[in-house]
Amino acid sequence: MARPMTRRVVLLSGVTTALFSRTALPAWPMVTVHKDPNCGCCGGWVVHLETHGFQVKVIETAEINRVRARLGVPFDLAACHTAQVAGYLIEGHVPAAALQKFLQEKPDALGLSVPGMPSGSPGMTGDYEEYDVILFGKKDERRVYGRFKGEKQIQ
Repeated sequence: MARPMTRRVVLLSGVTTALFSRTALPAWPMVTVHKDPNCGCCGGWVVHLETHGFQVKVIETAEINRVRARLGVPFDLAACHTAQVAGYLIEGHVPAAALQKFLQEKPDALGLSVPGMPSGSPGMTGDYEEYDVILFGKKDERRVYGRFKGEKQIQ
């Protein structure tokens, strides 16, 4: 026997729809990741972003250094993959929390970087080491955007 459509049932079904609807999730912009086809940690970082609500498009290339040079990633901030999102550059294993904060603030910058490949950063295995997320801008402007251990901000 079917339940009658009471006001309570209608309200609860609307709440359930809103909770599980894709439109109820934060609308983060698409992240396009340029990565070497043989890089496993890059795939781990992609999964990290997807777990935190980002949609990701992956472009595999054996010429990642040329991609970086074309996009303007500073040589000393290079890591293993380069991403583009909302007009910004994201270099390396930047935690989703830092990226979300950055996209909400929309600073006048070129992007964020986690230079190198810190152990335990999102997508990397091993012991968790502390590392800096660097905000970089035009004319070699740089500052520490946050200090992390794993995917957790510590400063």
